[in-house]
Amino acid sequence: MIQTFLERGVTICNGMGMTETGPTVFFMDRTQAPTKIGSVGKPQLLSEVRLVGGDGRDVPQGEDGELWFRGPGITPGYFNNPMATEAAFAPGGWLKSGDVARCDTDGYYTIVDRIKDMYISGGENVYPAEVEHVLQAHPAVLEAAVVGVSDEKWGEVGHAAVILRPGQSADPTALQQHARAVLAPYKVPKHVTIVTDFPRTAAGKVQKHHLRAALTEPQTPESA
Repeated sequence: MIQTFLERGVTICNGMGMTETGPTVFFMDRTQAPTKIGSVGKPQLLSEVRLVGGDGRDVPQGEDGELWFRGPGITPGYFNNPMATEAAFAPGGWLKSGDVARCDTDGYYTIVDRIKDMYISGGENVYPAEVEHVLQAHPAVLEAAVVGVSDEKWGEVGHAAVILRPGQSADPTALQQHARAVLAPYKVPKHVTIVTDFPRTAAGKVQKHHLRAALTEPQTPESA
């Protein structure tokens, strides 16, 4: 989308924030928007940002970590819900976003995925957003959503639900081959199901917990 609008002389600047951050934390500057497509930019004024690993320590530059925020624009907590507040904050007043991100050598951040959506296949972390991006690059695919499902051999594997573009066709095997040409083998979905729509919220977001439940039901002939 950014490239399409750049060709028309319009620059789109990505950003990122949460309701809890007041709301925006990151914003892309116009000069780098064409060269760092996919990034949400740099932290805004009065926003402190950390990328933290599972051990609670800051990760090295370029590696994935959970985004933690602190600053005067961050919420002090959830109204009348001390348990939720305690769960959301780390010592020192850091808000744990639940989002995984990485930072490049120029200080620009890219959102990788939600921690709760990540699954572990054969000991390797897999972020569904990366797999979805690859599947959606297939000319027949309109939208894709990937969830982790149980597997006896690998612990978890990917199951992709795919909506095809009107008038287009693609079988699950072809979509797996397309993904295999780009992704590491452990990231390629073991299962692909063609669907007509996803369970969504009123705002249109995919409800992955409902999708996972639907995909673990007995498979249809269109699944692989």
